[in-house]
Amino acid sequence: MVSRLDDVTADSVIEELNRRRVPVVRLDPGDFPAEVTVNARLDHDGMHGSLRTPTRLALLEEVQAVYWRRPRPYTAPPGLDEQSARWCREEARYGLGGILAALPHAHYVNHPVRNQEAEYKPAQLAAAARCGFDVPPTLLTNDEHAARGFAREHGPVVYKPLRNTGYQSADGRALTVWVEEVDPAELNAGVTSTMHLFQKRVPAVAHLRVTVVGEEVFTVRIDGSPGLDWRRHYPDLTYTLVDTPPVLAKQVRAYLDAFGLVFGAFDFGLDAEGRTWWYECNPNGQFAWFPPPITGRIITALADQLQHAGETRVR
Repeated sequence: MVSRLDDVTADSVIEELNRRRVPVVRLDPGDFPAEVTVNARLDHDGMHGSLRTPTRLALLEEVQAVYWRRPRPYTAPPGLDEQSARWCREEARYGLGGILAALPHAHYVNHPVRNQEAEYKPAQLAAAARCGFDVPPTLLTNDEHAARGFAREHGPVVYKPLRNTGYQSADGRALTVWVEEVDPAELNAGVTSTMHLFQKRVPAVAHLRVTVVGEEVFTVRIDGSPGLDWRRHYPDLTYTLVDTPPVLAKQVRAYLDAFGLVFGAFDFGLDAEGRTWWYECNPNGQFAWFPPPITGRIITALADQLQHAGETRVR
């Protein structure tokens, strides 16, 4: 289990694996090298060795499955100058990271390289179109004039961040950049400072969260959001597990196959005519905030993937 300590989603899967008496090692690469010791030997027989955390020991050649969740960034020992610290972090990333990405007998959910490739929004949008999803008109630009023209042509238009990058206020409070509707008159030279993603707003009456684990697909209808970005209104929402339309199931499978993913959390808008509009696919999305009956089914599917190393289970 590759994740940070404060990860409720990882906790829930570990609890299920513990209940099944499946041995689990939790590793946060951010703890390396202070609290993690690695010895990896590579020869004509492949990779052998060990990884030790403060509480667990794993033999690299015996790791059967890896759930790659949300690890912290690699760190360096304290007291180094910035150049030396950066060098140590990069050596750790390509050394320990390379080992974790090349475990000889492991089934990955998902492989870290596949996760990284699938996090790029432009690649997501292009793949979604190829897989037959309805994708709202979208503009990626750092040109304020193009942004204004797009907003006038397709308004109402929303702005979406391209990545969930950490952001803090002056007093250290964590901030979130939400999906927001854009007034063309407010678009100014700030657009030129970096890449922006603008998209025609979907007239959604509800939302769908489709979580795929291997061959299992869990579609949850989300109702009750009083605002544009439903993630800001969790207490107001209702969640209903619904049947996945066959066409949608086929599309999400084609999308995951295109990126080589085992797991994906898809978000869609549902308009008044019943048309499903693509928002995004998070290759490592959360699910522990669903009501327990829904969360429990996803946890079971993930635990099956890890315990049985991706083999199809018949219940």
